[in-house]
Amino acid sequence: MYTAHPDRYADLPYRRTGRSGLKLPAISLGLWHNFGPDRPVDTQRAILRRAFDLGVTHFDLANNYGPPPGAAESALGEALKADFGSYRDELVISTKAGYLMWPGPYGEWGSRKYVLSSLDQSLSRMGLDYVDIFYSHRPDPETPLEETMGALHSAVQSGKALYVGISNYSAEQTREAARILGELGTPLLIHQPRYSMLDRRPEDEGLLDALDDLQVGSIVFSPLEQGLLSSRYLDGIPEGSRAASDSPFLNSDSVTEDLVGQLRALDDIAKGRGQTLAQLALAWVLRGGRVTSALVGASSPQQIEDSVAATRNLDFDADELARIDAILRP
Repeated sequence: MYTAHPDRYADLPYRRTGRSGLKLPAISLGLWHNFGPDRPVDTQRAILRRAFDLGVTHFDLANNYGPPPGAAESALGEALKADFGSYRDELVISTKAGYLMWPGPYGEWGSRKYVLSSLDQSLSRMGLDYVDIFYSHRPDPETPLEETMGALHSAVQSGKALYVGISNYSAEQTREAARILGELGTPLLIHQPRYSMLDRRPEDEGLLDALDDLQVGSIVFSPLEQGLLSSRYLDGIPEGSRAASDSPFLNSDSVTEDLVGQLRALDDIAKGRGQTLAQLALAWVLRGGRVTSALVGASSPQQIEDSVAATRNLDFDADELARIDAILRP
């Protein structure tokens, strides 16, 4: 029988999400990878337990996470039943709808029929009555935004979600989504963009500015760029790595000599701060408080421990930030 660590709230910082009453841990656990039938169940449960023991109260999913699609939600459902039943009110559980889940014209994108059907299926897989945050995973170019946002509003009105968010929306789309939801009476809580030292589109394209203006929270995915911003690639592509397998999310062509040189230079900065490269990368996205939480994956309990340790030093001086920019944006 699992009993959570009594000091789980002692160290990890929590940040208010936009202007809401909801606080999220600075590090959240994403179940995008490593939670499916190809991974040992004991390892999955050990990761979730260790995360919660460290104060990571937020588990982030989507309907299509696996593989196969739905597997991550099913895995979490089993873990909730086995370990976390008495801790449900301490957890923030999120899921999303938007990518392909079943055949036919109603199995993806942003129609009301798909979004609400997907939520029902997600709740069934996880064995839950509600999720804390329900997202539109991507904008649908052929469905009116009013319909997709109306479906999110209905999810809250029905009691199946407490808050709503969007992911992969542009700054302009985010402003419009927030307007529609505000008129419906269900505020936009949070946006989940891809953001890292290597991918600065949320800065460059005005998304972070829009979120500041709207007082909407942000939780960033791929802050380690699928592992590139870790010590694994400091000497090129190691055997067994994601890049070595030519994963659809990271392939060997991405790991150039120039990039490896940049990673080594960043690693030198990290060492000067008493951090690993991955910890530096996490601290960088969390710097200054503009980002509410950073989503990390983990294939072992040790990896979640290392990620949480990044929050011990989130401050950067001007020289450090200038050196990072000189390496990545010469």
